[in-house]
Amino acid sequence: MQDLIQGIRSENRWADVCESDIKQVVNHCPKQRYETVNGYIKANYGHSTGRLDYKEATPPTILYHGKNTKVIHNIFNEGIKPIGRKYVHLSESLEFAILVGKRRGELVILEVDTEKALANQVKFYKANHGVWLADLVPPQYLKKFDKA
Repeated sequence: MQDLIQGIRSENRWADVCESDIKQVVNHCPKQRYETVNGYIKANYGHSTGRLDYKEATPPTILYHGKNTKVIHNIFNEGIKPIGRKYVHLSESLEFAILVGKRRGELVILEVDTEKALANQVKFYKANHGVWLADLVPPQYLKKFDKA
């Protein structure tokens, strides 16, 4: 954390930044991307270089994933892939999936049937704060979320 603070302070306009400022950003990040542990800051969801070592876990029966409607056809053919990331990111809550997916244009929410996926050797990893990760989610375990 001290190296980060020192780097930030090297910019004149950020010369007053301190550890409590960093912790405030971490604690108020709506997507909960970071955490501080023992004086260090880290990414929670595998945005780091290399692949973080998450332990396999059993997720809730349904997880959610927000996507742009333009890519739905591909997803229902190929599944959800971790394009440009280490893992596919999934959410326990509909609200969080909406928050994550809405920045990509017209939104569609997908439901992941984790029971069927687990029965067919799809692996899930618990990140934290209601976020789950998977290597890939094949299309047969996906359906559009129905508000009804």
